[in-house]
Amino acid sequence: MKFEHLEIPDLVLVHPRVFDDPRGYFFESFNKNIFKETGIPEEFVQDNQSLSQPGVLRGLHFQVGEFAQSKLVRVIKGAVLDVAVDIRNDSPTYGRHFSIELNERNKLMLYIPVGFAHGFLTLEENTIFSYKCGSVYNKSSEMGIMWNDPKLNIQWGISNPILSERDAYNQEFDAFISPFNYKSKQ
Repeated sequence: MKFEHLEIPDLVLVHPRVFDDPRGYFFESFNKNIFKETGIPEEFVQDNQSLSQPGVLRGLHFQVGEFAQSKLVRVIKGAVLDVAVDIRNDSPTYGRHFSIELNERNKLMLYIPVGFAHGFLTLEENTIFSYKCGSVYNKSSEMGIMWNDPKLNIQWGISNPILSERDAYNQEFDAFISPFNYKSKQ
């Protein structure tokens, strides 16, 4: 596995080592020891999977308090535009986002630590999205920021996505008071 540390501190793009042969392919999508050796000592406690159709946008989501979640996300089938927004107070990249296409062909994974809002736009039919979480789901801890907030300026490439009722009414970024703090590793 190759771990690519991105411009936004603590976001990591994971490039798995894929073994292809005439039968298909094999790759290791998570190895606790390898992640720990590279500075990601996560204890993932829940795996989630969703199936979505083109134009479905989920996010921008996060959980707060004792249920704040880190995530390791990837696409099993299809493709998404995946987005992580830094919402950590005092972070040098507060309010900035990173976006990348994750798909079944590139097999890339994105590690998103606590203190980020996360969302994705489905690009292909029957897309299966999978993510490991560092904390269990807790409805009373969930929050969200509007997917199309002008201050975030995320280029989703869609003006009228398919949203859940909850995501249609997430809060604006300027109204959001972050409970997360940036911890410099210097």
